[in-house]
Amino acid sequence: MTKKALKRIARALERMSPPPADLPDFGAASAFVWHPDPDRLSPVARVNRIDVGLLVGVDRSRDTLMANTVQFAQGLPANNALLWGARGMGKSSLVKALHGKVSADHPSLKMVEVQREDLASIGRCLALLRDRDERFILFCDDLSFGHDDAHYKSLKAVLDGGVEGRPDNVVLYATSNRRHLMPRDMIENERSTAISPSEAVEEKVSLSDRFGLWLGFHPCSQDEYLTMIRGYCDAYGIDIGDDVLRAEAIEWQATRGSRSGRVAWQYFTDLAGRRGVRLG
Repeated sequence: MTKKALKRIARALERMSPPPADLPDFGAASAFVWHPDPDRLSPVARVNRIDVGLLVGVDRSRDTLMANTVQFAQGLPANNALLWGARGMGKSSLVKALHGKVSADHPSLKMVEVQREDLASIGRCLALLRDRDERFILFCDDLSFGHDDAHYKSLKAVLDGGVEGRPDNVVLYATSNRRHLMPRDMIENERSTAISPSEAVEEKVSLSDRFGLWLGFHPCSQDEYLTMIRGYCDAYGIDIGDDVLRAEAIEWQATRGSRSGRVAWQYFTDLAGRRGVRLG
């Protein structure tokens, strides 16, 4: 092959390769969003979160994740964490609230949100964060995998790190409605049709085992639901009697056919609007 041809191939490969990403000013924000093609970390001017004290009924998960986050922020060993369970029970809210609380004392603790569909590029993101002085929580919300979904293989770059290993300054916090990150019917189908059923799903199911912390979130009771709303009212200075709040909140819950922290906040948002109270 001629030297001229080799130069043409080299130029073509350069065009195909993504340009190196410019690192943002990590001191300018506490949270960032990862975007591939072109690779970049976009700062978040204001993180959408609530005070951790307003999260009711998740005390054990809160305390466990808080301890893990503080350890990590201090430069000590910490586990990847999977927050799984019922919808609307504060999984993502807890991650964002704890980051806000801990980063107030440890400004070098940053959060980087990664979308599930961008997991294929996660290796490039890790390369940018490696060897930085900051500590990074990679946050992947609503993580799950379906049939013929190969994104889970990219996730192992975060959990296991391959040959280089996961950077010491990076930990992964993920939320999911599924404990094993894949639907039960998919697990049962692969077990029933595979030549070696025990091996057919082992690779995918074992992905959740790579999280050192499993924190379960379960549907709340009616008392917990009402306590959440009362906590919001006290925090924002809304004066409402217990009987009125109970009657309205239960009716609100009944019209939605579910009871959760999200439903409690939705009722409170409606109540605040009717009372002329701004939440921003």
